[in-house]
Amino acid sequence: MKSLYDLQAPKKTIGLTINGDLLTRAQELNIDLSLTLETALKEALLEQCASQWKTENRTAVKAYNDFVKDNSCFSDDYRNF
Repeated sequence: MKSLYDLQAPKKTIGLTINGDLLTRAQELNIDLSLTLETALKEALLEQCASQWKTENRTAVKAYNDFVKDNSCFSDDYRNF
């Protein structure tokens, strides 16, 4: 399975804008901002990729579901449960 992104890619320094109080409170609690942002971005990327996959494959999934509805599942004759 293809990886979501290159885990070995070099780190990049960026500038961003964030609510000052939010930043202060996070720093007071020793929250690792880089790790937190990477985690949030990974989750957002996963959600977007899943949504994109569903959109791109909607027709094929519907066709398969319609086939199973009309003809049953390929393995129905071989199942023991």
